[in-house]
Amino acid sequence: MSTPTVQQIKRVWPTLAESIFVPHSEQEYQQLVALLDALIDEVGEDEAHPLASLMEIVGVLIERYEDQHVPELSDA
Repeated sequence: MSTPTVQQIKRVWPTLAESIFVPHSEQEYQQLVALLDALIDEVGEDEAHPLASLMEIVGVLIERYEDQHVPELSDA
């Protein structure tokens, strides 16, 4: 399996960038949450699914946003 080149990524990125990005607002965060929900519906528990790594990446982007913007709930 060959590694994608920057030129290959450059060709497809404009389309992907509309859906995969680092969220900087609540609206962008909600957009990613909706994408993650759709990916979970599609991928389920199948780690071999072609979209499984995308699901993981979107999850990491959401987690990063939550770590920076969502206050922790106290155990009180």
